[in-house]
Parts: sequence; structure tokens; C-alpha cells
Amino acid sequence: MQDLVGGHVDLMFDQPPNSLPHVRDGNIKAYAVTGKVRLASAPDIPTVDEAGLPGFHVTVWSGLWAPKGTAQEVISQLNAAAVDALANQSVQCRLADLGQDVPARDQQIPAVLAAFQAAEIERWWPIVRAMNLQTKYSQETFVRLDCAFAAVEGAKNVA
Repeated sequence: MQDLVGGHVDLMFDQPPNSLPHVRDGNIKAYAVTGKVRLASAPDIPTVDEAGLPGFHVTVWSGLWAPKGTAQEVISQLNAAAVDALANQSVQCRLADLGQDVPARDQQIPAVLAAFQAAEIERWWPIVRAMNLQTKYSQETFVRLDCAFAAVEGAKNVA
């Protein structure tokens, strides 16, 4: 970010929490968000579809996991605590200010996070493989992780 603000690089793809303060201060220009919809916290920034790069959808997302084999009761308790926190209006406002969307309540369950993670791995693993990137983990290793509780999804990248 320092190099972009300082004029040393011309373009950067970044997540909203890092970029939006600089956009709001007028230090950088946001051309588009890489999500399918505009950011609620920055509705004047178009989507990549609107900006002329249709289908270039990439989002930053977060999730919470527990070690494989964690008791279901513990996972349920952790999930309930996360759901309660995400229902708090102050938490929602702060996340929105950071450009992050809180998923709908029915999406805040371990099975949804597991399915989303598997889909993301399926989407990106061919690119990792094609680039011949070296990792000590296999695609199967990532798919077999036990998901503990719901994702805080969708910090749409700002380009």
C-alpha cells in the first residue's frame, strides 16, 4: 500500500480494510470491487462487471476452524458464540465500515463453510497446479479439514 500511495506502483488489488481509508482520504483511486455486488460501505465504487471486466470475481473471506476431531458439542458452542457476535449491531457496523459483509444467518453454519471452502479449493487449485507452485499440502488435505464455524464472507477486493 505504501508503494501505491507513494506512486511507486500503478495498480494494486487489495482488500477493503486496507484500501478504503486511503480511498476515502483521496490518496488512491478505486476503479472497481472484484465482488459481484458493490460494497455497502463504498457504493460509489463499481463492480468489475460494471467497470468492463465481467466475471473477474475474487473475494477475500474469513472462517473459523477447530482442529480435526474436535467434539461436535465444542464446535456447536463455538458456532453459537460466533453467531451471537455477528448478530451484534456494533460488530456488524464495524465489519461494514471495513468493507466486510456478514453472511445471512442460515449461512453461518459449519456445513456451509465446509462447502464454500471446498468450492474455493476446487476453483483455485488448478491455477496453483498450473503455476507449479510448491506447497507441502495437497488439495485433499485442505478438503479434509474440519470446519468449526461460519465464515465472515465477502470482503470484496478493491482494484
